Amino acid sequence: MNITNTGLTKAAGAAAAVAGSIFIAVQIKHPATGTFTTETTQWVTRSCAKTVMAALALAGITGMYLRQYRKAGILGLVGYLVFAAGYLAMFAVEVIAAAVLPNLVHTEPGFVNDVVAAGAGGTPNGDIGGLQTLLNLAGAGYILGGLIFGIALFRTRVLARWATALLAASTVSTAALAVLPNSFNRPFAVPEGIALIALGVSLWRNPRDGHQTSRETAPAVSPVELLAAR
Repeated sequence: MNITNTGLTKAAGAAAAVAGSIFIAVQIKHPATGTFTTETTQWVTRSCAKTVMAALALAGITGMYLRQYRKAGILGLVGYLVFAAGYLAMFAVEVIAAAVLPNLVHTEPGFVNDVVAAGAGGTPNGDIGGLQTLLNLAGAGYILGGLIFGIALFRTRVLARWATALLAASTVSTAALAVLPNSFNRPFAVPEGIALIALGVSLWRNPRDGHQTSRETAPAVSPVELLAAR
């Protein structure tokens, strides 16, 4: 199989679109945090889906950055690194949620409840150690990184601009969840999912610069034909 830059970029676009779809799907009929226990099959299933989403989103934004890194400049690099750190931390959090917390629900119920409360933006009653730092990194990277990365993509004019603006607006708007009721958690995630889908489709349809595509598709000229032209 011949692996090309165009093929990898399209794969990144597909990953972003699938990540956005999963991001929206996991919000549908999501139980309230106070009634959602870690030992249920639904908890594990949703956490596994979020793990896959975070990994695909990381691949997607990497493809977006590499597609336009020259135009994105320092702002794009900073935005990508912060956003990628947020998604990487989110991936780690969801792995812990799916594989670790269900096994501690009977032996360390207080710790599990504190982690769930902290993950929902609340204040844990006890010390959850480095998990609090990981949750803070995931939140800060997602909000700040999404804002900076969205602005950088908007300025390059390579991908759909309305989707880049939506990415920036939807990620930074989640900061308002700190003062809003929990009922806003799920609806606020939908715009981010839409932005990822739209950016993924845009990246799939526009995987390379026009001048690069022209060079790739231009017919080869043999040395004999060059000499004859002289």
